[in-house]
Amino acid sequence: MNNSTDTLRRFLFEYAPIRGEVVRLDSVWQSVIERHDYPPVLQKLMGELCAAAVLLAATLKLKGSMVLQIHGKGAVKLLVVECSGDLELRATAKWEGDLTQGTLQELVGDGRFVITLDPKDGNQAYQGIVALEGDSIAEILQNYMTRSEQLETRLWLAADGKHAAGMLLQKLPEQHEPDADAWDRAVQIADTLKPEELLNLPSAELVHLLYHEEDIRLFDAQAVVFRCTCSRDNVARMLHMLGREEVDAILAERGDVEVYCEFCNQRYVFDSIDADAVFIDIMAVAANWTLH
Repeated sequence: MNNSTDTLRRFLFEYAPIRGEVVRLDSVWQSVIERHDYPPVLQKLMGELCAAAVLLAATLKLKGSMVLQIHGKGAVKLLVVECSGDLELRATAKWEGDLTQGTLQELVGDGRFVITLDPKDGNQAYQGIVALEGDSIAEILQNYMTRSEQLETRLWLAADGKHAAGMLLQKLPEQHEPDADAWDRAVQIADTLKPEELLNLPSAELVHLLYHEEDIRLFDAQAVVFRCTCSRDNVARMLHMLGREEVDAILAERGDVEVYCEFCNQRYVFDSIDADAVFIDIMAVAANWTLH
């Protein structure tokens, strides 16, 4: 069974302090990789990072967005995934040369992992540097989550050219656990999960396959969508920040200003008339704010 779905589903163990999530990305994942010619090894890393971003954003219940970034000095220069609290996802990557198979450490080299939380509600943004401790994105993130959230967390991630998927288990704090072995048992069972099962089984079937002997409450699916926040207005604001002198210099050299969005590959072109409008409009808005 290989239903096309782009969903996240939460589940709870009724008699143990354990929660879980399963994410499956099909058309959303295709929307990410169809815009660039990513090598297969990079597709795998990006897909795992996309699945992880959805799982973590849902766990944190953000009113804003979370950005996962891997900066590398090896063949892989940059991986970026942004996921909002509403499960809107976008991603991009930069690399050099012909990527061959290799571990995450080999591909990234001397790199760093950055997690940024942008609340979008007036609260202060948070940025954390994650140690590249582990042989996979799952290992690195679960080490980070265990330390920062002080909650034991396990991740299982998989991706190929068609799907990206993941599962998260988290042990919740509870003083008196009715089943002291529940966490170890849940993790051991999840460790039997095969990548092809994670990628191809619908979430309800997957949870039942693993935990049919447990009392599980499975919640309704939440939709995950591909959405890029770029717009002509955003580009206009960026040009205004760049400054009139710099924009005029680009116009004089090239005839227009051309900007590509690295996430969705959208192309924005501003000629001299458009540039005049950018600076007049921004100045008018600023003047209006001053007057009022």
